[in-house]
Amino acid sequence: MIIILKKGTSPDKVNEMINHFENMNFQVQEVRGVHETILGLIGDTSSLDTDDIKSMDTVAEVKRIQEPYKNANRKFHPDDTIVDVCGRKIGGGHFQVIAGPCSVESREQMISVANSVKASGAGLMRGGAFKPRTSPYSFQGLRAEGIEYLLEAKKASGLPIVTEIMSAAHLPLFEDVDVIQVGARNMQNFELLKELGKINKPILLKRGLANTIEELLMSAEYIMAGGNKNVILCERGIRTFETATRNTLDISAIPIIKKQSHLPVIIDPSHAAGIRWMVQPLSMAAIAVGADGLIIEVHNNPEKALCDGAQSLTPEQFDQVMNDVKRTVTFFGKTMD
Repeated sequence: MIIILKKGTSPDKVNEMINHFENMNFQVQEVRGVHETILGLIGDTSSLDTDDIKSMDTVAEVKRIQEPYKNANRKFHPDDTIVDVCGRKIGGGHFQVIAGPCSVESREQMISVANSVKASGAGLMRGGAFKPRTSPYSFQGLRAEGIEYLLEAKKASGLPIVTEIMSAAHLPLFEDVDVIQVGARNMQNFELLKELGKINKPILLKRGLANTIEELLMSAEYIMAGGNKNVILCERGIRTFETATRNTLDISAIPIIKKQSHLPVIIDPSHAAGIRWMVQPLSMAAIAVGADGLIIEVHNNPEKALCDGAQSLTPEQFDQVMNDVKRTVTFFGKTMD
């Protein structure tokens, strides 16, 4: 349930209402928007009479929320959430591009790619230290050593780093990582999500291969319910009957999520298609439908990549894509900080 307060309600009156509902064993979330203040009640509100609440002199409107996710719901939080990563803002009109190789392979590789994607305009750098692979015989990543190389590349380039976590047991290794990525296979690893809710660090949450939008938002709710509100959603393609591409990019998910949630949402065109020449058109489509950013795979030598070389751009190809991205972002009125 959300309670919209009248304009001009004093802070004392707001606190009085919060205390009133907390004494009734509800969790109360206060949201101060540009035009109004909202109190979100989390708990079993079926016993509350909306007419009684409307009769309070500070209340303008009362609405019951049907969706099972509350913290991630735009009705609770009308204004777009802006996630700040070391001064790089994502959401609320701020657009960012995250770029780098699928997997961390060497110190030299990471520093080289980091400097090249930064020169092209990327705001953050990605690289997988831990790699979930379908086959147990495929390259699984350099693990702790890979995180060390990411941090060295960050020092060399100044770019914040994004890398995927596989287990809550690995959290101590991620203390200096700027954005922790939860991959598609772990989207419903609820114990991991609960642990990520206890830390104060941005979480990039990817949609599962066969999960609905509501399930994605419910996974975000797990993180936010723990207290961590810095969640970035990622549409990376879903599994369908189509075989022409690696996955099918659900471009319609962007406007749907933006309507239902205040959280920023980005697109991964590399994993969606699995084909490097499709990264550019899918990126343009993502910007057009309102995405807040892109995460693109870039490798200094895709033909020899240990993971996902077929979908990775060379630095030169990425530079060309970024020229189109910058023009399109400007056309649609967003900024790249």
